[in-house]
Amino acid sequence: MIHSPQDFRAALALCLYLLATHALADESSQDVEGFLNGATLGVLSRNFYLNSDYRSPSPTGKSYKAEWAQGFIGAFESGFTPGAVGFGLDAHAFLGLKLDGGKGHSGTGLLPVDSEGRSQSNYSSGGGAIKLKASNTTLAFGEMEVESPVFDTADKRLQPEYATGFLLDSREIAGMNLQAGHFTAFKNQDSASGKGNFFGYGANTEAGGISFVGADLFTQSPVGGALYASDLTDTWHQYYGNLHFKQSEVFLDANLYHTRDTGQALAGAIDNTAYSLSGRYTIGAHGFTLAYQKVDGDTPFDFVGGDSIYLANSIKYADFNGAHERSWQARYDLDLATFGIPGLKFMTRYVTGDQIDGTHAPQGGAYNPFDPATGTFTPQQGDGGKHWERDIDLKYIVQTGAAKDLSVQVSHVSHRANEAQAGDDIDRVYVVIQYPLGF
Repeated sequence: MIHSPQDFRAALALCLYLLATHALADESSQDVEGFLNGATLGVLSRNFYLNSDYRSPSPTGKSYKAEWAQGFIGAFESGFTPGAVGFGLDAHAFLGLKLDGGKGHSGTGLLPVDSEGRSQSNYSSGGGAIKLKASNTTLAFGEMEVESPVFDTADKRLQPEYATGFLLDSREIAGMNLQAGHFTAFKNQDSASGKGNFFGYGANTEAGGISFVGADLFTQSPVGGALYASDLTDTWHQYYGNLHFKQSEVFLDANLYHTRDTGQALAGAIDNTAYSLSGRYTIGAHGFTLAYQKVDGDTPFDFVGGDSIYLANSIKYADFNGAHERSWQARYDLDLATFGIPGLKFMTRYVTGDQIDGTHAPQGGAYNPFDPATGTFTPQQGDGGKHWERDIDLKYIVQTGAAKDLSVQVSHVSHRANEAQAGDDIDRVYVVIQYPLGF
């Protein structure tokens, strides 16, 4: 086990050196030059404090959770060897250290929690992917971060999420980015294991994995879009469409998901459509956003992977994705560079959701399971659910000098809900300090 940042840096350097040496062992000197051409190596230092103050009893019975941790995220990305098909290698390594947090305050998601409910003092992990490139098409296999509207690993805590499988990315057609992937193993944000699983509101990846295919369209045009489809093993088929317009001070965005159960329907019967519409107008230093979101279906809009929801009102704490839920957002952004403080940005938003009714979710499914203790079916949400969330965010990035690219972000989140919505009444504070260490 690694016990210090110094041990981590040494282990990272050794790991990446061995990986690169092994990959290059059978290559000519010409190939070595191609493999290293454009290669990058860096370590991101991430200091994270998270404080959750529950104003109503939390699911674990705790009224207060707070942890402070230091993370180091190392990443190596190679170039490609010359030839019709080029070979490359990406690798990553991670170390997390607990700085503060007792047993009674554990469970923030920053650190793993042991069987006694105490957060671990440190944890570490590593992984990588081999990659092949022909023309403008790349095929990668291994452990990696993934970004698509139907499957997207998150980077919201100390360690990013990772998925293991293959990912095809093709840019052969101008203005079009094609993607296809299949992933069967997962590493959660507070886990050192690559064999974990991603859990949604009722669905999960335990039964197999997730596959997807899709395309981002008209990527070089003011009018753009996307079409994607995914299959979660014996659970659902999910389809996604996007249309957006961006020009000058105006940005308009529309997102649509449709989900239907398939195979053994492990999460139960699902027939769900969710969509959002948003518009942003920027004038000088000021940005104003309005958004509307609606879920049509007796089950919540569900997803696996922490960022696999591109709806407008999926924000810091809540996703506003309950069965039959409608929600509205108002947001304000301020860039203080206009006022002589480059690198300083402020954001605040308010989202309110209502008309939630989870009582019609199919009985026996994941969203309305049978409770042996009471002998009744217990839906995740009741009838008449409503809630709201308010976010305040201040972020500063140092622009010049020895501390260039050092960022400090302070965020405050408040969420309130009624009993039918079944969410937490919580006030949460984030303080995140990041500094990239380049090599």
